[in-house]
Amino acid sequence: MIIYDLKCEKGHTFEGWFKDRQAWISQNSQNLIFCPVCNSSDIEVVPSSITILGKDSRGANKTQEKGLSPANSLKILQQYIDNSFEDVGNKFAETALKIHYGDEEKRNIKGTSTPQEEENLREEGVQFFKISLPKMDS
Repeated sequence: MIIYDLKCEKGHTFEGWFKDRQAWISQNSQNLIFCPVCNSSDIEVVPSSITILGKDSRGANKTQEKGLSPANSLKILQQYIDNSFEDVGNKFAETALKIHYGDEEKRNIKGTSTPQEEENLREEGVQFFKISLPKMDS
């Protein structure tokens, strides 16, 4: 299984899961992949900002040899998020809307939101995703 970050011609990004690279090529060439936001079939692969290692029988030993246990992988992910996203706290929805409408500069943000705020963001077409990370001891 391979996961690609995808983008449509209108700039909407989303995730696609494929059996392998050839499955992506085949489905995309037949216009079988559609943007979940605007239904466009003009889709391209975009670089992924992070990769999370999963259990793979061929690579499990290599992963452990490099010290990338599940706990270490989570720690690396947490550090990436802490270093790459501005924490806007409980003003996440408000800030995301301002960025979406061009009232604030485009940037990576993180924070908290209520279910109602999340629904409002979806209705406005703001793309976001939730990650629940455990508190990591230093």
